[in-house]
Amino acid sequence: MEGDVHGVRVVGAVRQPGGDRDGPLGGQDELQLLGGSLAIAAAGEPGPPLWAALAWAGFLAAHLALNGRWWFWLLPSLLPPPLFVAVPALLLVLAGVTGDLAAGAVAAAALLLGARQSGLVPAALVRGTRRPPPDGAVRIVSWNTQHWCQSTDPDPFYAFLRELDADVYLLQEYHHDRFNGTYRLIDDERRLRAAFPDHEAVIARGLITLSRLPVAATVETAARRTLRVDLEMPGDGRILATFNVHIPVQLRLISPLRADFYRAVRSRAADRRQEYRGLLADVADCPHPALIAGDFNTTAAIGDARRIARLGADAVALTGKVCPVSWQARPGLRWWRLDWVLSTPGARVHSYRFRDPRGLSDHCVQEVSVSLAEPDERPPAGLRVHHHDEGTHHALPLPRQDRPAGQ
Repeated sequence: MEGDVHGVRVVGAVRQPGGDRDGPLGGQDELQLLGGSLAIAAAGEPGPPLWAALAWAGFLAAHLALNGRWWFWLLPSLLPPPLFVAVPALLLVLAGVTGDLAAGAVAAAALLLGARQSGLVPAALVRGTRRPPPDGAVRIVSWNTQHWCQSTDPDPFYAFLRELDADVYLLQEYHHDRFNGTYRLIDDERRLRAAFPDHEAVIARGLITLSRLPVAATVETAARRTLRVDLEMPGDGRILATFNVHIPVQLRLISPLRADFYRAVRSRAADRRQEYRGLLADVADCPHPALIAGDFNTTAAIGDARRIARLGADAVALTGKVCPVSWQARPGLRWWRLDWVLSTPGARVHSYRFRDPRGLSDHCVQEVSVSLAEPDERPPAGLRVHHHDEGTHHALPLPRQDRPAGQ
């Protein structure tokens, strides 16, 4: 990869779909390092700090071994990612205060390995400086609308959307929740077009792409919760492919004492694997520079983050936030980043920020400025392109009306 003084620029090929990888430090290496620290601890006299460190190390070892490989581990991996640094850091302090060297060794190893699960972005300290985007850059926002003003007044909802004043909107959850594991598709198209008369709209799969730029084509995708729309960029009309993504949520909000709760987790784990597999293939087959954005329902602590890393370059360092978060379980508890913006070679992200949704959604708005860095190439022969149709019922039709809520 190669840096760019104006923002994020990636030079090279997007990784092809394949088997899961754990990154530069593989899962086996991580477990060996943790095992070494446990061996040191075995020589020490057990005390409360050591027992606490060993308990956390045991959990971390299970997490590294099972995360992304066993469907049930989707549940423990929902922990707020900063805990993977905060807990061992506190244990390390406790070990220092008590003089327990064995506990300190275990806590230090857990801190080192947990940092990769924490979602912390040290690069934000040096790459978060905002620079004015160049001429020809466009402003793109991505937002999970939380069931399209189902529980809010439509007037402030639409006013907020217009206030964002984006060239392109990638919006998720254009549906209403039935609160029984399914959702109902809606038709607010007339009001949407009245609010955005200068934008073209592509509506499908509970997703909306609104564009002030000319829509060159909509393209069928293997990922069934993704909407790809190719846009003509200002100036020379080169193509930017946009992937509007909504990966299925991990669970249903029902009692964990019910068998249906675990059946839903297992089923959705399979759905998520299929979606990521399809999305990886879709991005790899795309001949244009691409922006992939949306609600991935995935944190840095979830095994699917390895698949996200293979889609493109993560621009989050440009937010200037060492601990970026985008979703809150309830007001005041915004500890998770579920929303991502990725770019492939030729697409340059110049700025990136999370905007407060003002109580209209549990997700922050992602706002980026984007331009193209490389001359576009012609699509290879045989590429199946479905030309733009603005009709709700014709653009990439859904296979069925109902799917689990949050998808």
